[in-house]
Amino acid sequence: MDSLLRTLMGPWTTYILWILRSEGATRFGELKRKVPGISAKVLTERLRMLEAAGLISRHHEPTIPPQVTYALAERGRELSGILDSLNATAQRWREEDAVKKDATAA
Repeated sequence: MDSLLRTLMGPWTTYILWILRSEGATRFGELKRKVPGISAKVLTERLRMLEAAGLISRHHEPTIPPQVTYALAERGRELSGILDSLNATAQRWREEDAVKKDATAA
C-alpha cells in the first residue's frame, strides 16, 4: 500500500493517470496541453516513473518526426475504478461548492 500511495502522490501523477483513463492513448504534447502548469521536464519525470511502476506503457513509432504515445498498462487499468470514484467525488464537491457560493452571494 505504501509504495502505491508514494507513486500516486506526486504532483500531477493522478491527473496524468486520469487523462490516460479518460482519453486513451495520448501523445506527449497532448498530455502537456491537458495538464495545466506542468513543465516538459516534470511531465517526462512523471511518465518515466509511471512507466517504471508498470502503470503506463510507452509506444514509440519510428516515423519522422517520431511519435510516442502513452497509455494505461494493465496495472494502470486496475486503478480505473479508483480514478472514476475520485472523479465522481470531485464533481460532487464542485457542485456542492457552487451551491454554497450561490447561497452566500444571495
